[in-house]
Order: sequence, then structure tokens, then C-alpha cells
Amino acid sequence: MTLAAESIAVVLPAAGKSRRFGGDRKKIFSLLDDRMVWEHAVARLRERPEVGRIVIAIDPDDADLWEGVCSAPVARHRVELVAGGDERVESVRRALATLGEAEWIAVHDAARPLVRDEDLARLFAAAEASEAAILATPLRGTVKREGAESRIAATVDRRGLWEALTPQLFRGSLLRDAYARWRGFPVTDDAQLVERAGAAVRLVVGSPTNLKITVADDLAIAAALLAAERQGRASKGRASNGPASNGQPGR
Repeated sequence: MTLAAESIAVVLPAAGKSRRFGGDRKKIFSLLDDRMVWEHAVARLRERPEVGRIVIAIDPDDADLWEGVCSAPVARHRVELVAGGDERVESVRRALATLGEAEWIAVHDAARPLVRDEDLARLFAAAEASEAAILATPLRGTVKREGAESRIAATVDRRGLWEALTPQLFRGSLLRDAYARWRGFPVTDDAQLVERAGAAVRLVVGSPTNLKITVADDLAIAAALLAAERQGRASKGRASNGPASNGQPGR
């Protein structure tokens, strides 16, 4: 079984201030291969037939940008805009209020431009089976806990530890209930709210290339990964169009 066409509504919180990124424009508006970071994120989701409505929760201070330079891609990708809040959790909650009784709701970082289609396919299948699933990647490096004066307090056993990625996909009723139970405690991702509401959330292995643009150097890394993706697709295309096994030119 697969999720029905346009059964997934997607929320992208994009009201952050990008304080760690620096520069004169926010990270989601930075150009990556001639398109803004947020547009890459939306375009990859829009390619999936299961995705229907896409709502971006924006910083009201950026309204002129969204209505100006962003207006063409917003229209092309059929994106809806809603005013976000000061915190991520408030931005998502405001977006949820516009979605009514959506059957499935995914939340994806607008600053993650490189989510892979095969990862989305696995996520969608896992959520259908479990009602709640997130992309994540096992921690690979040695993990240290910081103590006083930036000294190492402990080396942490990384077995069983994962870094949460997005999208995170939930049965709509499950996510709405989790947000209804929120009472102002700090929240770093949507799975945390769903966990606290008592639901089990499945981990789905996602590619570590699904990085979140946080600091300026991340943009250069994303550009290199995007170039490698493009080269890989070109190589596959050349192989498929190469000489046929009977010696005749490929078609």
C-alpha cells in the first residue's frame, strides 16, 4: 500500500532569524545553484505525488521578500504562506491551524534543501505502517560532553544515538493532539511533542547529506553535494544511453 495522492500536507517553519548564519540575508533566502535554499526544499517535496498542500510559516518582517522576489516560486510550487511565531513550535502550530483535518502532516525544515527522494519514499512507507516516523541518521563520530572551561567532562557512548532530520511525518490527528497538549515547555522538534503525548515514533534511516543550513560554510557544502548529485545523474544518463549489448548504438 502507498499513501494516497496529495494526502500529505507539509509545514515548513521559516520564521527563524538566522543569527548563526551571518551575512546580509537569511539562510533560507541564500542562493544555492541559482535558487533560494527554501525553494530547493519545497521543490523536492513537490515532486512526490503524495504531497498536496505546502504551508510555509514566515517571519512577518520578511513579508516584502515573500511578496516580491519569492512570489514567482511561491506560485509555481503552489505554496501557501502564514505568519509564523517567535519560536518554531508556535510557527508550526499556526500553520497547523490552516490545515484543518489533513490526514497526514509532515514538518520539514526550510533550510534543508537536499532531502533525497528515496528517503522520502521510505519515510512515507514507514509512517503509513506506524502513524509517526522521522528521518534520522545514526551518530558516527565520537561524542564528548563539555564540562567547565570547555574541557571534556565525559565521552558519551554513541550506541543507539541518532541525529533527528526532517521531514517528520505524522498522522494528522496524532500531531494535532500533541500540539493541543503543549504547555509551553521547550521543544526542539515535532517528534518530541508526539513522544510526550505517548505515541511511538519510528526512526527511518536518512542520508547525512540531508544537512540543515545553519552557518555560512554549510552553504558551500550543500553546493558541493548538489554538484555531486548532478554529476551522478549525468553519469547514469550516459550509461543508459551508451552502446547496447549487441554493439548497436544506444537509443
